[in-house]
Amino acid sequence: MDIAVGSGNPVKRRAVERTCPDASVAAVAVDSGVSEQPTGHDETIAGAVIRAERALDAGDYDLGVGIEGGVATFSAGDGTDETDLYLVMWAAVTDGERVGRAAGPSLPLPARIGDRIDAGEELGPVMDDVLGTDDIARNEGAAGVFTGGRLTRTDALESAVTGAFAPFRCELY
Repeated sequence: MDIAVGSGNPVKRRAVERTCPDASVAAVAVDSGVSEQPTGHDETIAGAVIRAERALDAGDYDLGVGIEGGVATFSAGDGTDETDLYLVMWAAVTDGERVGRAAGPSLPLPARIGDRIDAGEELGPVMDDVLGTDDIARNEGAAGVFTGGRLTRTDALESAVTGAFAPFRCELY
């Protein structure tokens, strides 16, 4: 099976390789069709679906996979109107006819990071600035930092990709 991942990021390719160890996985850089910092589930899902479709169309592939990270607001769950900003991740898989979608874990953003995102900055560069790193998104990612390395970005994205493959692996769909 030949799979195209709609990104040149090696972390995203690794997440698909771990989900599909017997497949040939190619990284195909495509535009997500959404903003650099997707906000909300709808925009983040759209970015994943567009990446999957564009990756599939980029060559002779059986499946296209799109992975998109974004931020979304959730209720604090305490009966107040207070909300918290979270890192979210979505994956989409398509064969040109069907599309599977699934979310990975959602991780709360520390206030000083969330405030900068709310002000219009992108998560990756903010994390690099705060940590004094370079290109955290191609390494452990914010997920790795926030969980003390217990959940790397690859791990988190793998869960989303695995879920997005469900319609292609289970006859109940």
